[in-house]
Amino acid sequence: MKKVLKSVAFLFVLSIIVFYISRLAPGDPLVSYYGDSVNRMTTQEKMKAVSRLGLDKPIYIQYKVWIIKAAKGDFGISLKYKRNTVDVIKEVYINTLVLGGISYILTFVISLILGIFCALRENSFADKLIIRVGTVLNSIPSFWMSLILILVFSINLNLLPTSGAYSIGGDKNLFDRIIHLVLPISVLVLSHLWYYAYMVRNKLVEEIRKDYVLLYRTKGLNHRDIVYKHCLRNILPSYISMIAVSAPHIIAGTYVVEKIFSYPGLGTLCFESAKYHDYNMLLVLCLITGIVVVVLNDIAEFVNGKIDPRLNFDRGDNIESLL
Repeated sequence: MKKVLKSVAFLFVLSIIVFYISRLAPGDPLVSYYGDSVNRMTTQEKMKAVSRLGLDKPIYIQYKVWIIKAAKGDFGISLKYKRNTVDVIKEVYINTLVLGGISYILTFVISLILGIFCALRENSFADKLIIRVGTVLNSIPSFWMSLILILVFSINLNLLPTSGAYSIGGDKNLFDRIIHLVLPISVLVLSHLWYYAYMVRNKLVEEIRKDYVLLYRTKGLNHRDIVYKHCLRNILPSYISMIAVSAPHIIAGTYVVEKIFSYPGLGTLCFESAKYHDYNMLLVLCLITGIVVVVLNDIAEFVNGKIDPRLNFDRGDNIESLL
């Protein structure tokens, strides 16, 4: 119950911050709803339009109205699409789920494998080479890397598409979907891979140098067995926590890549809602992102408790239940 209350409080504060900032930002939301016809409106017509959209009241009153409706499941209409925000999101959320989910899993699986590989070969030629290549890739901004990959694989080699989630009429073609995912996923994975792999490598190297590892070696245990059965287990709670904490970083990267590749997903919607002052859409998208972050942190805490029961005692569990 305590976790639920914390999550609700977090989302409540997040909604207030986004609500106020979006409405205080410069721009005219009427342009989003009425388009260029706003320029032909008289002052009276504009006032009526603002009143019709409920934007003439103080911001705290607007928020009160919104939160009451949201509690009943009504999150308002999109000013740009003139439809219910939830209906618009339902049409594209699966694209972001596929792109972000696959990238998220690949990033941390490959970074774990790469970190272990480098730790077992500390200061070898392979380790030094991977460190240098990884550092260079990690220093390249995702938007710049996207442009380079588009230039090489789409324009010069004509192997991969430059944009979209699928070709016209190919929404049910699995191969076509996969082809359109190659470049965005490559950018997301390469942009974040070495940062986490290097953290795994350093934590594992630090763990290998501890006294208990020397004790196991004197008992004749194989070095790889010690690393996989003991050292890796000891760093997993930190790594899982890192996976959860990094969720906003990966999600933000997904949104940027979606925009660059014109990929129809939540990221593209988020940029459009900010650009066109689509208040309701922007608020719902921020809340969805917040919910994902909260859920991933709770999952990480649960998994860490299973791996290392001592963490449960740190959260106030009875000591007898851990013995």
